[in-house]
Amino acid sequence: MRVFKQLCLLAAFTALASCSLFTKQQNINTIPVAQLYQTAHKALMYGRYAEAEKDFQRLIARFPSGAYNEQAQIELAYAQYKDSKPEDAYSTINRFIKTYPANKHIDYAYYLRGLINFNRTSTFIGRIVGQDLSRRDQGYRLQAFDDFSQLTRRFPGSKYAADARQRMIFLRNGLARYEINVAEFYLKRKMYVASSDRAKYVIEHYQRSPETGDALAILARSYKSLGLDKLAAQSTEVLKLNYPDHPYLKDPDWPHFTPLWKRMVPFANDH
Repeated sequence: MRVFKQLCLLAAFTALASCSLFTKQQNINTIPVAQLYQTAHKALMYGRYAEAEKDFQRLIARFPSGAYNEQAQIELAYAQYKDSKPEDAYSTINRFIKTYPANKHIDYAYYLRGLINFNRTSTFIGRIVGQDLSRRDQGYRLQAFDDFSQLTRRFPGSKYAADARQRMIFLRNGLARYEINVAEFYLKRKMYVASSDRAKYVIEHYQRSPETGDALAILARSYKSLGLDKLAAQSTEVLKLNYPDHPYLKDPDWPHFTPLWKRMVPFANDH
């Protein structure tokens, strides 16, 4: 009899729990779109990114079209970005750009896509250990540069354009530094044709970067090592005119292949 009563009580509690769950689910499914958006947006503003993601995804699923749906997709991408889910964030914002190219916030969508790729070029661990980020794979750096380039080209008056241009300069300098790293790698191994090719690439494609001086110095040293004295002298002369304080002009054995990460300047933290 006692066991029977316990089973009855268990059944009653289970029924109540099921009823409560059903009621909660029913309430969720009947929340108006505006209220559901506000709930998700509030979670996002308070930094509850995982919660915001779920609410935005629920809104998108329940209301597959309309202004709230479009705004939810942008904010979902931002929540994923802040929640350290770059692949999900990139997929969400990329899909938004392709689906809603005329959205009034499309400039921000390009900016956010650039930020997602930009952050993938500089991990937290890399910043802690002082890693030379220009030595890493340049794929994300190139993608971020292209994203910001599209923003500044298509929406030059956007409020995000100025920051995008600054990030492009940082990325361009990083790409140039990567080429210099490779040129020095070849120079160290006495592969002078390869080192001169890399140096010329920097001079031709990244003329306004600080690494142009290093490129000219590597080019001069490579030509000298190849016995191309006239070309070496010309490169040295251009270096003197543009970078009179470059260490190569005082030390023909420059570079000495010391760690280059010490010369890297970190970019300010992202939005």
